[in-house]
This record gives sequence, C-alpha cells and structure tokens, in this order.
Amino acid sequence: MSKQGPQTPAHWYGDAAVPVFARVLAPIYGLVSGLRRGLYRRGWLRARQVPVPVIVVGNITAGGTGKTPLTIELVNRLREAGWKPGVASRGYGRDEADKPRWVTADLAPGLGGDEPVLIAWKTGAPVRVDKDRVAAAKALLEAGCDIVICDDGLQHYRLARDIEIEVVDAARRYGNGRLLPAGPLREPIARARLCDFRVVNLGQASDAPPDSPATGFGEWAMRLRIDSATPLKGGRARPLQAFAGQRVHAVAGIANPQRFFQMLRARDIGVVPHAFADHHRYQPDDLSFGSQLPVLMTEKDAVKCQAFATDWHYAVPLQAELPAAFWVALLDRLGKLGRA
Repeated sequence: MSKQGPQTPAHWYGDAAVPVFARVLAPIYGLVSGLRRGLYRRGWLRARQVPVPVIVVGNITAGGTGKTPLTIELVNRLREAGWKPGVASRGYGRDEADKPRWVTADLAPGLGGDEPVLIAWKTGAPVRVDKDRVAAAKALLEAGCDIVICDDGLQHYRLARDIEIEVVDAARRYGNGRLLPAGPLREPIARARLCDFRVVNLGQASDAPPDSPATGFGEWAMRLRIDSATPLKGGRARPLQAFAGQRVHAVAGIANPQRFFQMLRARDIGVVPHAFADHHRYQPDDLSFGSQLPVLMTEKDAVKCQAFATDWHYAVPLQAELPAAFWVALLDRLGKLGRA
C-alpha cells in the first residue's frame, strides 16, 4: 500500500473552490511580502553585495519545479567554462537550522538538508548551508569560489544578485494565479517578469536534446533525462531498459512525485507508486512493501536511504538538459558583469 505524504491543495492547480480562510489570508500574505519587497526596492532595507557574481535559481511558486537539477547542471557547466562555483542554500528541514555548516557528500542529510547533500554528492563543489545567505556567500568566497549559485532564495532579498533564473513547471505553471494560501504563489506573477531567465521544466527528455527555447518569448526549455538505475549498495548501474515490462516500487519524496512516476512509465516500466512528503525522513519500515520487487527512487530520496539500503534499492540519476543557446546567453551575461 502506498504511503502518501501531504497533498498539494486541490484548489491550487485544479478547479476546486478556494476555501474561505485561504481567500481571507491571501491579501494579508500579499501585503506583508509586498511591503518587504518594496523596502528593499526603495533601499530602506539594504541588500548586501559580495565581490563575485551571484546567480539565484528560484521560483515564485511553492513546491518543486526542478531547481536542484538545474543548479547541479549550472555548477558543472560553469566549472567547464573556467569558473570555481560554490552553492549557497538554506538547507530546508535540516537539524540545527540556525547553525551554518559545510555540506559534503557524506554528511547526514538530517544535518545538511537532502538537496544540499545531493548537490555536494553530484558536483563535488563547495556547498554552504546557512539561513543567512549573505554569510553563506562570504564563506564560499573565502573558500576560493569566484561565483555563487543560490539554490532557491529568489525571495531572500538581503543577498544582492546579478542574475535571477526562474524555474517553472510546464504543466502546472502558476496554478490558479493566487497568492498563498489561496494559490501556490509566493509573489505576484509580475515579479517573475523581472527575472533574467525563465526556464520551463518540460519533464521527460526526448531522444534528442533541446535545441530551441520553449514556447513563449524569453523562455528556455529544460528537459530531464533518466537512463539508468544505480544500486544504493554500490555496483554497476543498470540501464532503465532492463526494467521495461516489469513491475517496480517507485519511491518519490519530492514536491511533485507524479513527475517521477510518469518518467518511469514512459520507459514502459510498471510503476507501483509510493509518494512521500517533500523532504521526508525515511525509516527502514517506509520501504517495506511486502514484495521483492525492485525499488527505484529519486537521488534526493536515495541520499536518505543509503544507510539501510538492500540489494533491491536503486537510485535513478536525473540530468537537466537545456539548449546550447541558453548556456551561451548565460555566459555572455556573466562576461558583461566585469567581475569575472
């Protein structure tokens, strides 16, 4: 039986009526967030700048849109271009949240946060978690980084940024267009138009990498590719084709688990879905499904399950693919900053 985590409110992305309490609270939320945003825009609250470029990867909606895969690809691409990137993150849901910490691939996700640990594991780049992203950026600078990538943090205005990248889910977009809690918006849609780049997550990759922007002026298509499954206990990766025509348990503790399940089904894999809450802290019993089927999970889940993994547990690596023109445009924008 699938163990479901908390569900996204039906009125955010569907036709369900918005509850009265949500309609009452949304204007209050909008007033508070708008006031704070205005104080920074007018200079009454001062944004802090660091002497290296800062790229913020974020969204104006609550929940996942594909920010972490894009952050990982950004780190790799910038490194190839000669930069020394570091990643700043709040480390959502971690223990001792007030304590700044360096995150490495072998750090317990409960201490570093699942997404920062995943980024460190996939990239080997310096990763710093701190609720104060200005302090995190300065620590990365002292560690030798010459560019800072903020995983999330679009609304963390205290850290000045040079480039903002908004990530949007192609299917969900902005939902009903309302502010929290009446809808999924952290900020009004107009705020998104101020970002330098809009990356639209189209989900499952086609056989050929994208070579053109998505529909809409200024939008760039991002596709997610999955090709293999890696045993959590170590060993050679297996092509996903090896699971075609079979039933598997699919585990996803992410903001939109259905995306992962659909990607597996597109590979002709029979999915028995097990959706957990985003950032769920797994226990061995969570993966006891009563049958000896292979268990395929996202890498974000895998970093939290390695300690009690069995030979049946596999992580499915995911890679973000964007048009070559996107990387040309981004590097061109960085080159014009004059701070490289």
